[in-house]
Amino acid sequence: MKKVCIIHETGSGRLPGHYTEFAFTGLPGVEIAALADPNPDAAEFFFRTGAKKLYTSWQEMIDRERPDITILSSRSVEDHYIQIKFALEHGSHVLCEKPLAADLIQADELIALSQQKGSHVQIAHPARFAPVFRKMKTLIEDGAIGRVLTCYMRGKEDHRGGGEDMIVLGTHIFDAAAWIFGMPVEVMADVRWQNRRITAKDILPASEPVGPCAGDEILAIFRFPDGISGIFESRRDVSGPYGEKRLGITVCGTAGSLTIRYTGNRELRMTKNFPVPPEDGNAFEVVPVEVPPEIPGAAPIDFAAWKINEKNYALRYFAENNRRAAWNLLQAIEGREELAAGIVSARNAIEMISGVYRSGIEGRSITFPLTDRHHPLL
Repeated sequence: MKKVCIIHETGSGRLPGHYTEFAFTGLPGVEIAALADPNPDAAEFFFRTGAKKLYTSWQEMIDRERPDITILSSRSVEDHYIQIKFALEHGSHVLCEKPLAADLIQADELIALSQQKGSHVQIAHPARFAPVFRKMKTLIEDGAIGRVLTCYMRGKEDHRGGGEDMIVLGTHIFDAAAWIFGMPVEVMADVRWQNRRITAKDILPASEPVGPCAGDEILAIFRFPDGISGIFESRRDVSGPYGEKRLGITVCGTAGSLTIRYTGNRELRMTKNFPVPPEDGNAFEVVPVEVPPEIPGAAPIDFAAWKINEKNYALRYFAENNRRAAWNLLQAIEGREELAAGIVSARNAIEMISGVYRSGIEGRSITFPLTDRHHPLL
């Protein structure tokens, strides 16, 4: 029986809400031992997780409970380094909201510590567990769209468009692309603020605690293995309230294209365009996606208790796929599966973001891995 503890901060601005805190609730072979939340009004949420004890200090909780697994539900990058480090030093595995860390120096240190301690760190990158993205990856590998030419990636392009959009939402897209195609070998980027190229001094205030960010307009061209191009674009205030309709990924090949947008039920769509080029493709049609088997012995997700409208696919997407991430972590701890969204892969997304900024500031192509591990904006 694995003991699980949850670090959560209700109403603190630390931005939980992707249901990572519920990831192990209802899974077999686990005990939700405790939840730490400094907010005295957290009791109602505490009971919904199934936790047995409530702490106000996450350090005290880990010290006393000595969990096998610690959940970090905050999306604040400011929290992750110190909390992951503390949990690893206490012999705990970790399931953490993205992003992994604020910069590559922190990420490198956490990777070294996790390897030293023999502990797994799983990052909540749900695309790696989502049936729709797994189907896209399988079709690409099976040659359904021919030789892959270009991967088009786009953020929500709302009020966060540019640097903040790249960190908050581009992280998901970058991780998915690196998972499907491999880590890129280089990037050339144009990052601008009010139509001028940024400098290292152009740090902007962000609406979310994401660390340093800059730019209201980004165009980045990646070179992935096998000659695959990757294009990421984000511009501020392009989408209005319809950011979900823009956020996503389109993969174009010699014989067709596949696309997923973060809207509705996140359908996978495909068009066949051979022999014309991708930009002259035909209408897209929905690709059926198989429902994965149930987790053996798991209780059904109690959507009502978690306050999720079952018809709201966006919320279900996080709840269901973070549960799959938790199950994969349990299987990896037992040596039955490889960790699907581990700490090394999570560093790749941070490295891609850092490469975009360094290229934008220096005005040249940047190769991976980055030799300078400092944050380009600091």
